[in-house]
Amino acid sequence: MRASLIQINVDPAEPVAERRDRAAALVREQAGSDLVVLPELWHVGAFSFESFASGAEPLDGPTARAMSAAARDAAVHLHAGSIVERDAGGALYNTSLVFSPAGELVRTYRKIHRFGFDKGEAVTMAAGTEPVTVALPGAVAGLATCYDLRFPELFRALVDRGARMFVVPAGWPERRRAHWSLLARARAVENQAYVLACGTAGTHAGVEQAGHSVVVDPWGEVVAEAGGGEEVLAVDLDLARVDRIREDFPALKDRVLGVRGD
Repeated sequence: MRASLIQINVDPAEPVAERRDRAAALVREQAGSDLVVLPELWHVGAFSFESFASGAEPLDGPTARAMSAAARDAAVHLHAGSIVERDAGGALYNTSLVFSPAGELVRTYRKIHRFGFDKGEAVTMAAGTEPVTVALPGAVAGLATCYDLRFPELFRALVDRGARMFVVPAGWPERRRAHWSLLARARAVENQAYVLACGTAGTHAGVEQAGHSVVVDPWGEVVAEAGGGEEVLAVDLDLARVDRIREDFPALKDRVLGVRGD
């Protein structure tokens, strides 16, 4: 699988419509990839809490339409990062969108773990409730978003649903970048799965972003890592490596606690 992670720069001075067009153009430039990934809340900024309500969109809104067209034009599976979704009842969610090469919206994932400690996202958005996977060429991918990375039980649930790789869009702050790298590797090692973690560059709402999008293999080795600025990280994934590692070092078979019985 050829995967391209677009570490887009989020600049509050750039109009959202212009950033949407720029992101769509970057997606189209990845024609030839199997999977393209954008970061969390790149249209408004993950820490721009005051903009969530005004920037909210339905699942058929302008960002979804632009990403659908870009996925179709590039003929790629597109994880379009996440948007602020407003549902029919008016509730807001941090919702990831996954499009097929035909431009169809095939999966959505509402972020389960909201960041903020009783402020910010934790109080402005409702929480998702269900782990979500999506079938990609050669592998089932588990979906998670940013703060989810700190909760290993979600990733175990995704493994139980067949995940052999995880796609994690994020708006991770620079001041906790060491945790970003550590947690991405930990989730890969303990689940013997690839981790594709795509963050934003730039500064929004006064919070400097970590960048450093990273791809980690199922042995915990870093396959590729971006720097701090806007960048496209393109990698070739050996998905058979997941099977080889799980067979050669079958730690997942020794699980005792929390094993699903269904």
